[in-house]
Amino acid sequence: MNTANTVFLIIAAVLVLMMTPGLAFFYGGLVSKKNVVNTMLSVFIICALAIVLFVAFGYEMCFDGNIAGIFGHIRHIFLSGADLNRIVLKDQGITAGSYLLFEMMFAIITPALFVGATVGRMRFNFLLVFVVFWSVLVYYPLVHMVWGTGGLLAGWGILDFAGGTVVHINAGITALVLSIFLGPRYRKQSQAYSLPWVLLGTAILWLGWYGFNAGSAFGMNSVALTACLTTTVAAASSMMTWLLLEESLTGKVSLDGICTGTLCGLVGITPGAGYESCVGALFTGALCSLASYFFISRVKGKLSFDDPLDAFGCHGVSGIVGSLTVGLFASRGIDKQISLNGLFYGGGWRLLFNQLAGTLFTIVFTLLMVSLITFILKRFVSMRVSVRDEQLGLDLSEHGEFADYQVGEASVFSLK
Repeated sequence: MNTANTVFLIIAAVLVLMMTPGLAFFYGGLVSKKNVVNTMLSVFIICALAIVLFVAFGYEMCFDGNIAGIFGHIRHIFLSGADLNRIVLKDQGITAGSYLLFEMMFAIITPALFVGATVGRMRFNFLLVFVVFWSVLVYYPLVHMVWGTGGLLAGWGILDFAGGTVVHINAGITALVLSIFLGPRYRKQSQAYSLPWVLLGTAILWLGWYGFNAGSAFGMNSVALTACLTTTVAAASSMMTWLLLEESLTGKVSLDGICTGTLCGLVGITPGAGYESCVGALFTGALCSLASYFFISRVKGKLSFDDPLDAFGCHGVSGIVGSLTVGLFASRGIDKQISLNGLFYGGGWRLLFNQLAGTLFTIVFTLLMVSLITFILKRFVSMRVSVRDEQLGLDLSEHGEFADYQVGEASVFSLK
């Protein structure tokens, strides 16, 4: 075991874990005052649920052996009898235990992302049951296909450094499907609960993203440093692009806008953080911000789905663009372990084609599986709250709690 790399990976895992409560603040600050507790609880409870599932059988479904390139073997329920001291990454000296801990954090944050599309409408119990089936039938197979030994998409030559397909496109498409099944809100929210919370959540997410991206190098090396730099540059580029777009098109720069723009850059650089130069990261951040901004501001309103916090507009759209830009900006000069350069680094069209194939596969696979899970599950578990509960707010109707006493007094008064 390499002690330095193991400590590095544990620190990275802790940073990724911080992203989930950070996301709770980000989403909690954006929703209406009657849905703050429900939104934050829906995000945070996934920490516990995802950990139990991953330890029970998720890790082995992702990384133990290979069955048809889709999932692994389940040999050790709750890791009983598993050798966690076994070296799984020889070059970095990483054991199964530390590798499991790091990958577990990805299994937590990914389902938390699509909560943004369901706020104020989905029953809490449905969300919990859905996350269980989604993890088993969508997330674990995708992890194995992209990162597992003998994985289907890995065999196609797909590059995904830290989760463009596995995390962001997956969560974004899931958000889109769930928002369609739920239908639009009966009454759109008037204003965000707390913009300072949105900024706080963004800052925590940005900080945690260094663990997310740099940790995916699995060691203290030049690739990890590159991932730190590209993560920083892409986030800054995307934020500035969003700012310039708002200033030029609306005349006003909004705090929630530039926070969303920052996340778009972080999402977009994720699949190529360890493969791209700072120049590539600069263009990746700008392209993701452009795509997400125009989708959210110009396209979304013309479509019939209701995604209140733009989970698809941010994670889905920027995840797709970021996955494709790997085919443009990836360079073997950054990471010699990759076999192809991107289009702008003399590699021709092949890597871009591979990225397009992997991106389309992820979209279709997630779309079909999430639709099937939702269609069947809603026959047994009620999916959407009643009109009355939605009007009261899910904090009261689902949990009997409020974010602060002023909200509680106003809600109780409205019942009289």
